[in-house]
Amino acid sequence: MLIEPKILKGFRDFLPPEAAARKNIQHTLENIFESFGFQPIDTPVLEYTEVLLGKGGGETDKQMYRFLDQGNRDVAMRFDLTVPFARFMARNENDLIIPFKRYHIDKVWRGENTQRGRYREFTQCDFDIVGTDSISADFEILLMMYRSFEALGISDITIKLNHRGVFNRFLELEGIQEKSTEIMRSIDKLSKLGPDKVRELLEAEVGTQSAEKILTYIQPKDNYLDTLSMITELSGGENEETLRLKSLYDGFQGLEIQDRFFLDSSIMRGLDYYTGIVYETFFDKLPEIGSVCSGGRYNDLASLYTKTHLPGVGSSIGLDRLMAALQELGRAGSSAGSADIGIFCLNEKLSTYYHFLAEQFRREGFKCDVFYEQQKLGRQFKAAEKKGLPIALICGEDEQANSTVSMKDLTTRAAYNQISLQEAISTAREIIKRINS
Repeated sequence: MLIEPKILKGFRDFLPPEAAARKNIQHTLENIFESFGFQPIDTPVLEYTEVLLGKGGGETDKQMYRFLDQGNRDVAMRFDLTVPFARFMARNENDLIIPFKRYHIDKVWRGENTQRGRYREFTQCDFDIVGTDSISADFEILLMMYRSFEALGISDITIKLNHRGVFNRFLELEGIQEKSTEIMRSIDKLSKLGPDKVRELLEAEVGTQSAEKILTYIQPKDNYLDTLSMITELSGGENEETLRLKSLYDGFQGLEIQDRFFLDSSIMRGLDYYTGIVYETFFDKLPEIGSVCSGGRYNDLASLYTKTHLPGVGSSIGLDRLMAALQELGRAGSSAGSADIGIFCLNEKLSTYYHFLAEQFRREGFKCDVFYEQQKLGRQFKAAEKKGLPIALICGEDEQANSTVSMKDLTTRAAYNQISLQEAISTAREIIKRINS
């Protein structure tokens, strides 16, 4: 009896073109992270549930994949990469140089409702700095966000930031600080529910008068400095947090990238562990798909696992949502990762020799795909074109005897017959250079 090859809702297979495009993005991001001195780490998929529970908020707790393992232990699959990182720091702090800068690209799981760009299994690209509350660390994370999208060839994005500390000062002035969690969760629904529904939620929590003041606070002005002036006044005047926001803006201005950053007083971030700056990143032409890169400062998260004070700040690029946005904008590459040269099989007796040829090209930096079975040339050409191979290498018994090969540029149909191996390598290099230019 055949088993139906079905797949769970919110989970996906990736065919080679999309998997290659995703891998290409990850490789680009890894290069950016490492250029800033960040180091890779890894953590287990499974954690004890107590490590994860209550760290992301009530809704996240409900979405965790949780079960008893074979040893009757209460375990859960990680719902993000930040909470396991806090546990990682507490366990390994004596083996690390603090401040510690890490990146981690891997899958996480949440049993939430699926929608465009949102799945139950998805990949996060995280980068964090732990062990300092320095504004320099805040600035570096935001700069890395900008440089990451720049390296991906994406310029039409806006990074929206806010500061929870300023908002907490505002709530203290209003005498409603004890309702901060409920208030921020209501504000977080602004883009989904609209201001009228959020007003209702806020009125139910803090009454009409306070709700109106909150709605005033979360309506940003036209530019960064005007919004900063407004929230400074509403939070009781200049303070440590507003000065930090001003210093960040000065840094953006110094690098002439201030147009990509917008102070949005409605940005709160739904996870409970954020304590300082928070930020989200949106495509200018596709804001409805949601944030493709989010994060913030979490100064107390590691204290759940260690007595050492390990303030942190970080961000996460959602690879799946980013890919969904690029596909909708018609900018998702699909050819990355395919081989450069297909080595055709004219005679199966020459199979070992074909692998020898492939090795000569690989030593020169080419990616080679050896065809295994002897078939008509027409079928092999069709297979090569379907795979997206730009070059075909053809070698029969005569070519082997004469230490030559034949080559065809599948992008221009130009043929190079009975040339030496060194000529073939030089020709292939010119073809690939032209294609990539």
